[in-house]
Amino acid sequence: MDGRPEVPRCSLCTGPAVLFQRQSGRHLCSAHAIADICDRVAETIREESMIVPGDRVAVALSGGKDSTALLMLLHRLLPLWDGVSLVAITIDEGIAGYRDETVRSAELLVNSLGVEHHRIAFEDLFGATLDEYLKGREKEACSICGVLRKKALIVGAERAGATKLATGHNLDDEAQSVLMNVFRGDLSRLVRNSGSDSSGRFIPRIKPLMKIAEKEIATWLLLNNAWTDLPECPYSRYALRREVRSILSTLEYRHPGTMLHLLESKKTIEMRCAGALAPEPIRHCRLCGDPCSGELCQLCQLKKTLGR
Repeated sequence: MDGRPEVPRCSLCTGPAVLFQRQSGRHLCSAHAIADICDRVAETIREESMIVPGDRVAVALSGGKDSTALLMLLHRLLPLWDGVSLVAITIDEGIAGYRDETVRSAELLVNSLGVEHHRIAFEDLFGATLDEYLKGREKEACSICGVLRKKALIVGAERAGATKLATGHNLDDEAQSVLMNVFRGDLSRLVRNSGSDSSGRFIPRIKPLMKIAEKEIATWLLLNNAWTDLPECPYSRYALRREVRSILSTLEYRHPGTMLHLLESKKTIEMRCAGALAPEPIRHCRLCGDPCSGELCQLCQLKKTLGR
């Protein structure tokens, strides 16, 4: 005995474990960890009917870890569906010292996979970079960026002829959003489902990684030699999400399954409120004509607020 701790063994094959799933209590070796995550993503897609034969799926590819794993996983799972194709959409918000590196990472990935790639810049679409929009309003960064980025992704997906728009939101992201909406008392946003009842008006959004924890995604990338150390968005320090992430991480460690239970609770609330909450009537923005629930869409409201 050399005094070193014994390496845990895989619960499925007794090989050396690289991942411990706290909720299930399983240790997984490299091969079984990779296969487990692939299988669970495929299962989520099937259960939620996210992809059907003939779909053209636009992947929102920022170049960060979640969107990188999403594109790689969907590319690997493509044989499951007949006639499904992928296209990557990268949004360049114009954030100095940050976005250039992630865009390069995205370009390297699509080139290696042979996936069609579209790049949309805030400056071209909205006439200014995010940095310019945020001068003196840095604490509103996530709210402003969210509205602009949502529109840019829709434009990119439409230009690419996509039938679905896939985003890299993972289990941590989804659980954080549930808790944030509870903190804000925003029931309508809590029960909103961007992938349902589009009725041809919108390109439905899908989240194939919604049941995969952030730690598992990082592990999957490392095991596939696809991990890239990239900078964090400089505006993230202003986000409420940062504080919620810390709270949830602690709860998940102490009570494994907390985040998944939050996600399941959201689904239960959606089902129970389906008949009680009347859907917002779809109107059209009086300035740009886009579908919206009020007189102005979020983008035009934002431009009006910012004096643009």
